[in-house]
Amino acid sequence: MPQSSAASPLIQLFPLVLIFAIFYFLLIRPQKQKEKEHQKMLAGVNKNDEIVTLGGIHGTVVNVKEKTITLRIDENVKMEIEKSSVAYIKNPKSA
Repeated sequence: MPQSSAASPLIQLFPLVLIFAIFYFLLIRPQKQKEKEHQKMLAGVNKNDEIVTLGGIHGTVVNVKEKTITLRIDENVKMEIEKSSVAYIKNPKSA
């Protein structure tokens, strides 16, 4: 009898550990990898890159600051956005 009572807490804890492991490998880890790739992409934004924001605005980078980017959207139209709102950098060779 004493062995079954000692094993009982481990058996009850196993499903929770299994669920946490599944969440980690299916949700948490891929999200962290995407965040790391996005930060690397943001660090590589340079002047004259064509980018698309999370809001769908297409523009050309005019100036890059520590936390913001100035975009040229049209002739004489510029806007300053947060770096974190950049969705992706367009590849000019594929256009």
